[in-house]
Amino acid sequence: MTQNESQPIVDIADGRLMGRVKDDVLLFSGIPYAAPPTGDARFKKASPVEPWSGILDATRFGPAAPQIPSGGMTDRVPVRWDEDCLTLNVLTPGLGGNPRPVLVWIHGGAYRSGQGAIPWYNGKSFALQGDIVVVTINYRLGALGFTDLSSFHSDLATSGVNGLLDQITALTWVKQHIAAFGGDPNQITIAGESAGGFSVTSLLGSPKAEGLFHRAIPQSGAAHHTLTPDQGKRVAELLLEETRSERVESLLDLPAQAILEAQNRVSARYDKEGLSPGVQAFYPIAGNNLVLPVPLLQAIAEGQGAEIPVLTGTNKDEASLFMLGELTEEAARSSAKNTGGNALFEAYRDAYPDKSLQDIAVQLSTDFSFKVPAVRLAELREGTKSSTHLYQFNWESRVSALKATHALEIPFTFNVLDAPGVSAFTGPGDLPYDLAQTMHTVWTQFIQGKALHWPSYDQSSRKVMHFDTTSIVKDNDFADFIDLWAGVR
Repeated sequence: MTQNESQPIVDIADGRLMGRVKDDVLLFSGIPYAAPPTGDARFKKASPVEPWSGILDATRFGPAAPQIPSGGMTDRVPVRWDEDCLTLNVLTPGLGGNPRPVLVWIHGGAYRSGQGAIPWYNGKSFALQGDIVVVTINYRLGALGFTDLSSFHSDLATSGVNGLLDQITALTWVKQHIAAFGGDPNQITIAGESAGGFSVTSLLGSPKAEGLFHRAIPQSGAAHHTLTPDQGKRVAELLLEETRSERVESLLDLPAQAILEAQNRVSARYDKEGLSPGVQAFYPIAGNNLVLPVPLLQAIAEGQGAEIPVLTGTNKDEASLFMLGELTEEAARSSAKNTGGNALFEAYRDAYPDKSLQDIAVQLSTDFSFKVPAVRLAELREGTKSSTHLYQFNWESRVSALKATHALEIPFTFNVLDAPGVSAFTGPGDLPYDLAQTMHTVWTQFIQGKALHWPSYDQSSRKVMHFDTTSIVKDNDFADFIDLWAGVR
């Protein structure tokens, strides 16, 4: 390996790579970690990348996986995408010296949007302050990554979890090659937010991912967000209907854009059928496959991933991002049907008599989709030989409707409050740089394998770190409410 001021070169088994210097660190972008999943390889497990001759230009990010912007705050702008999307990016403080801890970040986006090149995921602060190597990845999304066609064709046994298999393939690449970038293959932390957090927990519960990582940080993502094989089969049936495909093979001939458009129609129909409240179409299948052979909660309960230390948590008002605009009583009750039911809705109204209808609906949805799953994950891991530290992010945006909303913690943990797009979430006024530094330091210490300054979660004390302008550890957090969710979530 060689390094100069502007064009660092790295040699790996697949060939030579040329990166660039950016923000005082070395960045290698658009590195292929698997062969393109195109043509007959669509819906199949990724194959190894073909070695190349000469020097591969790794100075530009690769295209995102095929996706259609949803129009939400986090997903408005069309991105450059291509089915040839299985690339990753490596940001490192240097190529020499002692091996460094590694962070592998898995992007969110409801398993249907996002990419590793988003500026919020710029790992320069981890590299410069923590001497950490940061890897971000792309993986297949939506119908192309998570349609379970296994019951229709024996060659497509992994099609319902190919997106997760892509992540495992990327982790295998990191394990094999990260030493060439100054990283330690025996100090790998996986982290992600939302669907990225769901992915982290899925990998924690997957025997296929054993040995590929050593610590895990699921942010706003736990073990409840998968489909059963029957639900996955129904999604596949709807996709065949919406693409007017009588045979699975017909899906191979369709343009990716046509599949994306059908994906949106399938999602609308699946949501209307109400088969899996809180879990959307084209989420990973748990059960009867090589990545998740049993339901994820069962795998965690049986001790899968028990040796992996976990830092996990949620934001206080996650669901506000999805409930912008005034809610009517009818709309709030309709939402409650998919987030615990009307009995819980009334219990929350009784518990919070001074809260608005909007705030109660946001709290119920937040707890159903994020907080209760995080607590259940911590409970299932209690008594294992590794720690589970729980946090809650409480800092409220100056955009009053958002409060401590979904995804807002990301620029704090990466310490990039000045990154493009962050101000739309934080709102006007002075930014809490001290809080960002506090959270970034905690994440850095965890990735480095250092002890955190609050105890591992247990049901006797339920200690949770609450991050805000003044951060404190709270005892018996959520204890009054967790019993309400027994048998529900």
